[in-house]
Amino acid sequence: MLYPAAPEAATRLLKFVNASPTPFHAVQNAALRLETAGFRKIKETEDWDHIAPGGKYYFTRNQAALVAFTLPNKWRHGSGLSIVATHVDSPNLRIRPISKRTKSGHLQVGVETYGGGIWHSWLDRDLSIAGRVVVSEQTGAFKSRLVKIDRPILRIPTLAIHLDRNVNDNFKFNQETEFVPILGMIDSELNATRKSDKDNDSEEVPKAKATQQASSIQDNHHPALLSLLSEELSVAPEEIHDFELSLYDTQLSVLGGINNEFIFSPRMDNLFSSFCAVEAIAEHSTSNLFPRVEGNVNVIALFNHEEIGSVSTSGAMGSLLPTLLNRLSPTPQTYAQSVARSFLLSCDMTHALHPNYTSKHEDKHRPLINGGIAIKTNAKQRYATDAISSFILKKMMERYGGKVQEFEVRNDMPCGSTVGPLLSQIGIRTVDVGAPMLSMHSIRETAGSHDVQAAIDLFKALFEGFSEFDKNLTVD
Repeated sequence: MLYPAAPEAATRLLKFVNASPTPFHAVQNAALRLETAGFRKIKETEDWDHIAPGGKYYFTRNQAALVAFTLPNKWRHGSGLSIVATHVDSPNLRIRPISKRTKSGHLQVGVETYGGGIWHSWLDRDLSIAGRVVVSEQTGAFKSRLVKIDRPILRIPTLAIHLDRNVNDNFKFNQETEFVPILGMIDSELNATRKSDKDNDSEEVPKAKATQQASSIQDNHHPALLSLLSEELSVAPEEIHDFELSLYDTQLSVLGGINNEFIFSPRMDNLFSSFCAVEAIAEHSTSNLFPRVEGNVNVIALFNHEEIGSVSTSGAMGSLLPTLLNRLSPTPQTYAQSVARSFLLSCDMTHALHPNYTSKHEDKHRPLINGGIAIKTNAKQRYATDAISSFILKKMMERYGGKVQEFEVRNDMPCGSTVGPLLSQIGIRTVDVGAPMLSMHSIRETAGSHDVQAAIDLFKALFEGFSEFDKNLTVD
C-alpha cells in the first residue's frame, strides 16, 4: 500500500483530482460517484413530475456544473434547502480558438490565461491537454466528448541563466509573447537548410478558404495537435468541429510530508471542497439516517467559472440554484418559504499561515493546515458570514467534534471572495468556510490530508442536523 498511515479520505481525494484535470472531468467523475450511491440523473429539459419523496437526484449543466439533492420522506413544496456550494474550476491555460504558431523551427500553441494564476509556476512543467471536443458521428449527429492526453506533450521552457544573468533579481515575463507552450519541432526544419531569420520567426496566420465550412477548424490548429486528438477519440481529424482544451500538469497529486500530513497537488482550489461535498451527500444518502421523515432537502452545487467572476450559465451568478428552488417550490409563496428555511455553506479554500511570510496574516487570524475548517469573515461582505451563520456552522461542527479556526484578512490587504456573497443575494442565510492551504493558485498547491475528512464530516453534519437545529433558533 502506497500510504499505509494516511487518512483514507485523502487517498480517495488524490484519485478524484488526478482523474479531473478540467471542470468537465470533475463533473463527470462526481456524477459517477453519485450514481454508485443510487442517485438518478434528471434533465432540466424534462418535467420533474416524477421526482418523489425519499428520492436522490442530480442534474448537470453544460457538462461544467452539477447539482445533486435528496428529498425527505415527507418532502413538500416550501421545504428548506441545506446547501453545500463549491466550484470546480481552477486557474489554468486555455488553448486559443486559433492556436497554430510556428517560430524558429518549433511548433507552438497559442494559449490564454484563465483566472489569477501564479503563472511562473507553470514554467518548466510537463504539460498535457484535456477538455471536451465536439465530434461528428456516423449518424450525422454531433456529440461533446471528453478527452485527456495522459502524457507530457507541451512545455514552456525558461531562459537559461547564462542568457539572462539578472533573472533572479526581479523575474518577470510577458504573458503574451514569452508564455507560449512548445508542442514540438517542425519536421521539415530538422534537416533542412536554415531559413533566414525573417522567414524562420514568422508566425503562420490561418487563412479562410473559400470552400471551407464555417464549422471546420482544420486550419486553426496544427495538424499534429488535431491528429493527436483524433487518435485519442478514435475519430478522423475532419470529424473534430470544435473544442475547449486546457493545459494541465501531468505530475500526479500525492501525499507528502514526513507523516503524510500534506497533499501536494494541482487544483486543490477548489476540487478539495468539491470532492468533499460529493462524498458527504453520497455517504449520507447511503447511511441509516436516510431518508429522514421530514426536514430540509439536502443539496450540493458544484459551480464553474468562480475564478473569473461566476458570470456564466454554469456559474454561481447563473440560474442553477434558482432553477432548483423554483422546481421544488413553484409558487411565489412556497418559493419564499423555502428560501427563508434554507441555509447555504459556501466552501472554498482559505489561506493557511505561511511560516516564511507570517506578516501577511492578521495577528489573531492565522489558520493552520490540519487545524480544522476555517470560518471566513469580512466586514465588507467579501465573505457572506455573519454572527448567525457563523454560530450555526459551529453548532454543526460540534456534531462530529470538529475544530474551528477563524480567518479575516488584514486591513491593509485586499480580500478575496467566492460564491457565498453571490448566492446570498437569493436571500438564503450563508456562511463562508474553507480548509487552509498554501500556494493557492500555483500549479502545485499544498493542503492538509487530515482536513479532508474534517470537511466531509462538517457537510454531513449540515445534512443531518441543520433543519432540526433551526427550529430552536430565533432571530426575527
